[in-house]
This record gives sequence, C-alpha cells and structure tokens, in this order.
Amino acid sequence: MSSKRILGSGSGAMLAVAALAFAGCERSPVQPSPRGLAANATAAAAGNLFPAADPSGTVATYSTSGALDLGNPFFQSLGTNGRSCGSCHLIENGLGLSAASVQARFASSGGRDPLFAAFDGANCPTAPPGSGADAHSLLINNGLIRVGMTVPGTAQFTIGVVHDPYQCALVVDPQSGPTASMYRRPLPSTNLGFLSTVMFDGRETIAPLNNPETHAANLRADLSHQAVDATLGHAQAAVAPTSEQVAQIVDFELALFTAQRSDDAAGVLQAQGANGGPRELVGQPFFPGINDPLGGNPAGTPFNSDAFTIFRPWLDLPSADQSPYTQARQAVARGEEIFGTHPLLITGVRGLNDALNLPVINGTCTTCHDSPNVGNHSLPVPLDIGTSHVLQYEQDPNIRAALAQLSTPDLPVFEIGCAGSPVVFTSDPGRALVTGKCGDVNRIKGPILRGLAARAPYFHNGAGATLNQVVAFYNLRFQMGLTAQEQADLVAFLKSL
Repeated sequence: MSSKRILGSGSGAMLAVAALAFAGCERSPVQPSPRGLAANATAAAAGNLFPAADPSGTVATYSTSGALDLGNPFFQSLGTNGRSCGSCHLIENGLGLSAASVQARFASSGGRDPLFAAFDGANCPTAPPGSGADAHSLLINNGLIRVGMTVPGTAQFTIGVVHDPYQCALVVDPQSGPTASMYRRPLPSTNLGFLSTVMFDGRETIAPLNNPETHAANLRADLSHQAVDATLGHAQAAVAPTSEQVAQIVDFELALFTAQRSDDAAGVLQAQGANGGPRELVGQPFFPGINDPLGGNPAGTPFNSDAFTIFRPWLDLPSADQSPYTQARQAVARGEEIFGTHPLLITGVRGLNDALNLPVINGTCTTCHDSPNVGNHSLPVPLDIGTSHVLQYEQDPNIRAALAQLSTPDLPVFEIGCAGSPVVFTSDPGRALVTGKCGDVNRIKGPILRGLAARAPYFHNGAGATLNQVVAFYNLRFQMGLTAQEQADLVAFLKSL
C-alpha cells in the first residue's frame, strides 16, 4: 500500500481500513478476516465515516479531520516491543479491545503478536516470549491488561494478599516498595471530548476536568500525559515521544466519535427519526457538570433523568407498521425509557451513599450515567458499585446476588486494612492505589457507554461477559425488579448505543 492516509474513497481506503481494524500495529502478523474485509468495504463510499462489523451489527467511527492517517504516531511503534496505541485500540472494537479480537490474534500469531508482550500482556511479566495461552489467560479470555501499581508510601491502609493465582499479585521492590498487579480493560480512545476523568482510577487526570472554562485545555494536557506514560509503559519505550508526536496523537484521538451505526434486529439506527450512530455525537452538548444529579451543574439547570433521547421517536411507532424492524425498534426505545425512568435503590455505594450520608438513594440508571446521550458521569465521581468485591467474602446480600450473575475471572484477592473499619477483600482497590486514601478503596469511574456492542466483555475487570450479564447484575445490585421483557429491552438499548 503506497499511501498511509485513508481518505474514505477507492480500494486503497478499503484495504487500509481493514488493515487498521485488524492489524493493531504494522508489525502485527495478524491478517484481516473475510468478515472484517466485507464489513469495511462500505468505507470506500462513506467519506470520513469508518464502519466495521461487530457481534450485533455495525459500529462506526466518524473523524472530524476527514481522514484516518495511518502515518500518525498513534499507529507507529514508538517503543521497543512492537506495539502502537493501535495495538489495543481497534476500529472494529470501537477503538477499544474485545476479547474476541484478542483470541483471533493469539490464534493467528501463536501468541507472538506484540499485544502479548509479557510486560503487561501476560498474567505475570515473567512469562517467556511465545508462552502458551495459560500465561495470557486474562488477556485472552477477558481482554485484561496487567497494570502494575506501586502502593503509595503514604497509604492510610495496609495491603496483603489472600489469593495469588499467578504468583505476582504483590511484589516488593527494595527501591520502590510493593507493587500490586491490577488487571483492567483498555478504555476506548474515542469520544474523549466527553471525559471528566482519564483512566478508570483517574491517575492520568493531572489537570482537573471539572471546570467548563478549563476543560478543553486540561483535557489536552491529560491526554498528552497519558500518551507519554502509555508509550513509556505499555510500549516499553526507552525515550518519551516528542512533543510533536504527542500532539499528533492527541489531535487524532480528539477528532474521533464512535457509536453503534446499525443493529441486526433494529436496522439502521438513524431511521424513522432516531439519532443513533456517531455523527450526532459531534454536536452533542457537553461540559463538566452538565445534568449532574447532585447539583453540580454550573448552569444551575436541574437534573433530568431522561438523559438519553436518541431513540425516543421509536416509542411512538405504530405496531401495525409492516417494517421488519418495527418490533426491535420499539424494544430499543422501551429500553432507553427504562434506563432513564425505572426506579432503583442505590445502597452501599462508596463515594455516593457515604458522601451524602444517605443509606438509601432513590434513583435511576442515569443517576450515575448522567451525561446526555453519552452515559458517563459528567463530573469526576468514582464509585464502588461492587464489581471489585469478592463473592466468597461479600456480606451485602444485594452485591452477592449481583456478583453471582457475572463471569468474574480468577483474579488476585487483596486484603485492605483501614483503622477503625472492617477488613475489605477486593480484586482491585481502584483509586486508593493512586491517592492512598481508605475512602477511595474500590472506587473507579463509569466509562462512556457508546459503542458497547463492539467491545465485550464489560466492567473494568471484564466480569460481564455479555450485556445480558451486565443488566442482570444491575437488576439485582440496585433492586430494580425488572421483568424478563424489561431486561431484554434494556439490553437492546445498550446494544444500540
């Protein structure tokens, strides 16, 4: 291929999109599948809209720059292990990484794709090159990247290990101190203009994203910091990328908007008045605090639980409509309505119930997923909803019932001790490993919800194998009392985001 630039026209564009979606980086030995080539064939006539097949339809990424530049440092190996940003952020996965894509790459490369570099692509960094699937089981089965987190020297808590399945849960270095192995899903490198926190635990939020006046500049600073750390860390670079390379990466990322474009059951998600797909996201209003349920909206506008209005026109579709998509579209619209209006009981959530000193909060899904038509929290409010809790040690009956719905991988279990508080057993202490504060144990952010269908599994630890499991978890965790039909409708909505 002579050109590195995808302009959205001609056979060169088609091949480049397919290569981008499936190769991950130029050194990757993985070849695009026939399914991928067919899915991306539409890119030749789609301008700056880049679609790809996913398990329930088509996800699409829209670039406001009008092109996807394969010469951008985002796709270059800037380190020593052959990886690029594109190794973990694939167009076919909505700029995220699905476990299915990982499995395909392991099978086709015999585990030698740069994605499986032992540093963080193996369960433990001691795995030899070309080691078998068992050494990479968390990445292969759950799409988890290992993140080594140094326990802060000022930590208010003690940390120990009660379950260490891979023998590297907590390693003590004489110089840096104890390092805990966290296993987390890569967050999508798209829709970044809506962020209020960078990374699940906020560790790359160097400049705060809580002020509308400084949000744009601070976001660029945070993403720049993240690009440098990712290159030095995940790519194992000997030197940091140049300021020009970093600026090019950030410009590329900020131009991307991703969402589900079509659904196998509901068809095109912009039909009959609906506003699905990524184009509408470009003009979606956002600022820190928009629609905040706790009174944090700087405009003073009250919280509106109907935060999603994408598919509202489909609520009124006549049942007599002969379109083969009518019933599926009605289900999507009902799911959207459930998401914004169905009551639930918020209990035992660290960062919310304790912060407000309210044992029970009457809410809806949008109490936490409040950003309009996006679904993350518009302010940095990391929460502990229970996904890092360990079923064996859990005392809360609602959390126990919810965890039983998931396919939680075999993760290390840590024992966290805080003075005057019961011992906490967790697979991921979350933000506490950044701040050292007991009040931050298990707290992580909720991610943007657009493009969900392309990037299973779900939750930070990949415990939700499917969106059905995710809905089943929330149904029991927050005592929603959903019927089987309501759960199916909610899944249909989430798949269409």
